Amino acid sequence: MDAEKIPIPCPSFIDAHVEKGESHEIGQAKPPFSALTIMAMATILMATWEALSTTMVSGLMSGGPSSLVYGFLFALCGATATAASLGELTSMWPTSGGQYHFIAKLAPNNCRYFLSWVTGWISTFGWVAFTASAPFLSATMIQGIITLDDLSYNPQRWHGTFIYWGLLVASMGINVWGPRVITLVEAFSLLIHVLAFIVLFIVMWVVAPERHTASFVFITFQNNSGWSNDGVAWCIGMLSSCYVLTGYDGAIHLCEGMKTPETAVPWCMLGSLAINGALGFTFLMGILFCMGDLTTALNTPTGYPIIKIFNYITSSKAAGTAMTCVLVTVAGLSTIPLMASSARMLACLARDKAFPFSSKLSNVDSKTGIPRAAVVTLTGFLALLGFVNIGSTTAFNAIISLAVFALQMSYLIPIAFMVWRRLFYREMLTYGPWRLGRMGLSTNLASLIYLISTCIWLPFPPYLPVTAVNMNYACLVFGVVLISSLIYWLWKGRRYYEGPIMQASISAE
Repeated sequence: MDAEKIPIPCPSFIDAHVEKGESHEIGQAKPPFSALTIMAMATILMATWEALSTTMVSGLMSGGPSSLVYGFLFALCGATATAASLGELTSMWPTSGGQYHFIAKLAPNNCRYFLSWVTGWISTFGWVAFTASAPFLSATMIQGIITLDDLSYNPQRWHGTFIYWGLLVASMGINVWGPRVITLVEAFSLLIHVLAFIVLFIVMWVVAPERHTASFVFITFQNNSGWSNDGVAWCIGMLSSCYVLTGYDGAIHLCEGMKTPETAVPWCMLGSLAINGALGFTFLMGILFCMGDLTTALNTPTGYPIIKIFNYITSSKAAGTAMTCVLVTVAGLSTIPLMASSARMLACLARDKAFPFSSKLSNVDSKTGIPRAAVVTLTGFLALLGFVNIGSTTAFNAIISLAVFALQMSYLIPIAFMVWRRLFYREMLTYGPWRLGRMGLSTNLASLIYLISTCIWLPFPPYLPVTAVNMNYACLVFGVVLISSLIYWLWKGRRYYEGPIMQASISAE
C-alpha cells in the first residue's frame, strides 16, 4: 500500500488551524452549545408539524390526502437513511463544513478540490434558501391572517416582503448578541413546539364538527395541478414532505461549537427526525381527518388552506387566528437557528478560501464564538431573496424547491462517494466512534435512491400551464449559483483553494 494511501486518523480542522497559530477561526472560543441545545435547534429549525401545516397545499393540489400520507412516510424513511449516512461521515470528520469537507476526504485526488468547491457552494446556498423559507412563511401567513379577519384588506406581495425583512433583522440581532440568548430562545421554542402540538391536536380532534373516513385520508387522490399524468403530479406534490423533513444537517454545521460532536451530532440528527417525524405524521392525520371540504380549503383567499381549516374546525375567526398565530410564531423563531447554522456554514466556506472576502467572513468573536460578519452578510443575501416574492405568485414554492433541491444535492454527492469507497476502497476508510457497521452500504444505497428520485422532480413547475408568474425559478437561480461558483473557481479558486486543511488524505489514483 502506498504511503499516501495509509488511512491516518485526521485531526479536526480546528486543531489543524490551532497548530498553525490562527486565532480567528471558528471553534477557537469555548464551545457555546451543549448537545441538548443542538438537539433543540435541529428540532426547531425543521419544525416539521408546523411547516407541514403550511406547505400541505402542494400535496393537496398534486395528489390530495393520500399523496401527503404516503409522501410523508417515503420522505421520513429516506431522510432517516440520509441522516444516518451523514452521521457516520460526521463521526469520521466532525467539522462545520460538513458535506464539502466530506468530499475532500472521499473523492479521488484528481477532482477532490473542484468537487469540494462545488459542493460547498451548493450546500451553503441551499442553507441560505432554507433559512429564507421560515421568515417568508411567517410573513405571508401574517398576511393570510389579516385577509381572514379584515375583508377590506388587499394583500400585496411587497407587504409580505417588508414583514419578511423585519423578521430577518430581528433574527440577526439575536444571533449577534450571543449563544446565551440563542440558548434561551431555543429552549422556549422547543417548549412551544411540543406544547402547541398537544393543544392544537386536542382542539382539532375534539372541536371538529365532523371527521372524514379512513378511505378519504388513505385512498383519496385528486390531481388539481394541471399535469395530465397523475404519477408526475404525485411526485411534484411530494415537495411538501421533502421540505419539512430536510435540514437535520444543521447539527453538523454547529458541531464545532459543541463537545464530543463525533457521537453527539449523529444522535442529534436522528433524534430530531424521530421527534419531528412522530409529531408531523400525527398532526397530519389530525388535519386530514378534520379538515372539512377539500375544495373549500384549497380555494381560500388567504393562500394557506390551514388557515381556512382552523377557521372551519373552530367555527370562529378569533380561535382560528389564535391557532394560526402559533404557526407564525414557530416559523419566526425557527429563523434564529436556521440563521445560526447558515452563518457558520458560510464562515466555514470562507475559512477555506472558497468565498470572496474570506478573511472577513471567517472572523469569529473570541468570547462568544459567533461569526458576526457571516451573520450580517447572510442577512444581506436573505434580504435579496425577498425580492422573489414581489415578482412571483409562487415564490414560496420556488424558494423551498430551491432549498430542498440544493440540500438534497449536497447530501447526495458525499454519500455517493462513500458508497464508492465502501465498494472499491473499503480498507482506506477510518471510521469514527459512531458507525453503521454492516448496515452501512444498504443505508447509503437507500439514501441515494431517495435523494435521486426527489432531485429529479423538485425543479418541475408546480402547476400547468406554466406562465412567467407561476414558473418554478429554482432551476434558474440554482444555475446562476453554479455559474457564479465556476467563474470564481476559474478566477481565483483553482489557484488559492487548497480544500479543507488536513494532515493526510485517503485517495484513489
